[in-house]
Amino acid sequence: MFAASRLSYKETNSFSKIVLDYLRQENRLFHFYSFSPTIEGIKKAIAEKQNQKMDRQVLVQVLKEQYSRVETNENTAKILDTLLSNSTFTVCTAHQPNLLTGPLYFIYKILHAIKLTRYLKNEFPENNFVPIFYMGCEDADKDELNHYTVAGKKYLWKTDQTGAVGRMIIDKEILKLVDELQNQIGIGPFGNELISTIKKCFKEGDTIQNATFRFIHSLFASYGLLVLIPDHADLKKQMIPVFEDDLLNQKPSEVVESTCQKLGEHYPVQAQPREINLFYLKDNIRERIEKKGNKFHVINTEIHFSEDEIKIELQKYPERFSPNVILRGLFQESILPNIAFIGGGGELAYWLQLKDMFKTYAISFPVLILRNSFLILEQKWQQKIDKLNLDISCLFLPENDIMNLVVHKTSGKQISLNGEFENASALYDQIIKQALDVDPTLSEHATAIKTKSIKLLKALEKKMLRSEKRKFSDQRRQVQQIKSALFPNNVLQERIENFSGYYANWGKDFIDALYENSPAMDAEFTVLQVNN
Repeated sequence: MFAASRLSYKETNSFSKIVLDYLRQENRLFHFYSFSPTIEGIKKAIAEKQNQKMDRQVLVQVLKEQYSRVETNENTAKILDTLLSNSTFTVCTAHQPNLLTGPLYFIYKILHAIKLTRYLKNEFPENNFVPIFYMGCEDADKDELNHYTVAGKKYLWKTDQTGAVGRMIIDKEILKLVDELQNQIGIGPFGNELISTIKKCFKEGDTIQNATFRFIHSLFASYGLLVLIPDHADLKKQMIPVFEDDLLNQKPSEVVESTCQKLGEHYPVQAQPREINLFYLKDNIRERIEKKGNKFHVINTEIHFSEDEIKIELQKYPERFSPNVILRGLFQESILPNIAFIGGGGELAYWLQLKDMFKTYAISFPVLILRNSFLILEQKWQQKIDKLNLDISCLFLPENDIMNLVVHKTSGKQISLNGEFENASALYDQIIKQALDVDPTLSEHATAIKTKSIKLLKALEKKMLRSEKRKFSDQRRQVQQIKSALFPNNVLQERIENFSGYYANWGKDFIDALYENSPAMDAEFTVLQVNN
């Protein structure tokens, strides 16, 4: 039912220069990461991580506490216990708790982490590798996380709740959205099966993070995935020295700012550090901490602390301090025996700003792996593409460029002046030579005539092409339909569409197909064709 083909990331025209340079291992980036995204890089990361001090007992204790709230099997319990061994390492990916997983790449990240652990077990049989989904449940950007889109239909959760999205409460509005989704995907062979799973996981009155935990567990437990909610006092207690250094000395900001200046000489900087890179997290509040004079203020609130008071607050309630994007990765790598982090292009860009900060706090910097990307190509769209006599790689071009290809391939008329350009250029070169022989001062005038004439010929060619393209209105509509379906809002499908519509049609086979066709370490874009 499923077949896959691969493209280079560059061919998709969808990835930034810094990402493409990282994949090419450009020299200018060598100073911004510790280990290359290769087997040799992984080997070095394992050796370094073994020397990092960490509390595996606390990690396993917290995970067991969180897993006590879901139905587990023997395999999950066994995997949890393996984390106590110094020969076990994790491959981590992270994301916020988007409603019902949000865009497709949420799923792609997880499957990539799973695939890489299986691959590494074959390469390093003396070690064990566990895939971890680190839930960024403290994110307060509700507008980014409160929706999902299925076959172009956007489902939006409207709520007045504030603070960390993971701590928000599931209400009747979310349950209404699930009912609406059932009306849309319930007609699919596996639609009601998925809706049943969603309703078991998303219970009114529970938190978003607990529901998302259960949902991801239900989808990926059989693959050996562990889910971690880092919003826990025992985990944050391990970060007290770093958090205090950030609050009192602004050391992380100083180190990262220096790196940003060096990286910024070549690339746009993804994330700017603040003087203090912590939020205050309590009840329905997650607001930045700022120092004004001798006081630490929680912005948009009346909460403030003296230096002694905030030190006491940190010691007593470390869970009330939430790292921003600059410190989040350091927190993650401090509590996990992690050797590889799988992230999207934007994530990798800001991780490249952080290496020196990791070195400052003696935390091993993981191997950075660009997450897998897919284009799901259903048979009906493949048939339209074939009818237009186009290759899959052409789909990633702008609509106008695709139409140029269609016209050139389909039109029975000669609309290209390539040969004529060469002839004209040779003719004018001969004229310039003759003018030069007669009077050297005429050379510049003759060259100007050549330049103007070639420009006019190119303009004529464009007019001929535009004129011919007007006869291809049906093909243009087909191209527009294809682009609109496969690249909604002119971005990659994976950034908009939710997985549920595809699962409704193909069930677990869809997840399995993504897993089977996920590259482990080969950095390539995958087109997954579906043959019904």
